[in-house]
Amino acid sequence: MPESKSRKKTTPAAPAAKPAAAYKPNPVWYKPVMFGLMIIGLLWIIVFYITEGRFPIPALGAGNILVGFGIAIVGFLMTTRWR
Repeated sequence: MPESKSRKKTTPAAPAAKPAAAYKPNPVWYKPVMFGLMIIGLLWIIVFYITEGRFPIPALGAGNILVGFGIAIVGFLMTTRWR
């Protein structure tokens, strides 16, 4: 029985990687702001619980927890851009 001709396998071209120069380091202020937001959010929640809702903003009531978590989450989201 005759053998069939084999096909030439082509390898797909690898996507071009960005040069190392394209990844710039973060500015000097980035890390302190990132950690500062996480700490401020945590302190906001702690102060709300310790003062039994009298501080930071009494009119918000339990909304102070959302504000504290919101501030902390912004800090945590900044970690995804940290180089």
